[in-house]
Amino acid sequence: MSERDALRYEIEGYLKKYAIDDESRYVIAPLVALKSLEMNHLYEDLGFKSRVQMGTYMAHHFPRLAELKPKDKLWKKFLYDAIGKVAPACASCNDQEHCFSCLIAEASA
Repeated sequence: MSERDALRYEIEGYLKKYAIDDESRYVIAPLVALKSLEMNHLYEDLGFKSRVQMGTYMAHHFPRLAELKPKDKLWKKFLYDAIGKVAPACASCNDQEHCFSCLIAEASA
């Protein structure tokens, strides 16, 4: 299994724990996990116009998880922090200094 596949399955498993129903568990969690591997912001890769739309979507499918997420932390960052990993997109991010507790920026400091 590749490292990317392992990350995807960890994110998917984490989301499934908080899914509100079978659609969220078996359709939405795998989709969000797969899109979390892409290089843009998660809301963009999921086709949303804004982070607000993304937040509404996640709160609908994973309400307990949405309550746990700090308001100033991005979803992708929150999910990867929850599993103790760094998202693939973070390695090439131009905004590491301003990201909420960026593990890459902390390691290079």
